Amino acid sequence: MKIFLLTHERELDRRTNTGSLALSVAGGANGLVQRIVWSRTSPDPVLAKMVESGAAGLLYPLSEAEGREIEVAECDNFILLDATWQEARKMFNRSPYLKAAPRVNLRPEQGSSYRLRRNQKSGGLCTAECVIEILRAKEDRILAGKIEEAFLKFNIQM
Repeated sequence: MKIFLLTHERELDRRTNTGSLALSVAGGANGLVQRIVWSRTSPDPVLAKMVESGAAGLLYPLSEAEGREIEVAECDNFILLDATWQEARKMFNRSPYLKAAPRVNLRPEQGSSYRLRRNQKSGGLCTAECVIEILRAKEDRILAGKIEEAFLKFNIQM
């Protein structure tokens, strides 16, 4: 299993980026979480091939665009758009290959506790919370707990 953070370039320097938090706990050379910087004109060939072959699911709300929905259990590779909701919409709309990916249906145990950004989608989760929910659904509660602990500290410090 892999979780790919398709990160908008503006997120790379934001202190409020929770994708960096998930990456610091579960990333590394052979880590579960991997970051790929999004490019409108040059899609990452690995992600594009995974989507084309049906080997990756995209965490993106079906309410935002049509697509085929799958459960977390049906997916082994996940693509998360690591950006604000406004940036994530642009990334999705400007990346035709992402529209072919099935949409992963997350069923979070609770709502978001992330309060550091305004103008976010109601009911949405931040990147770290999405990673935690994927791990819980895949029954990796130990790693989910480690990321959640780091996230709680992060959320208090900000």
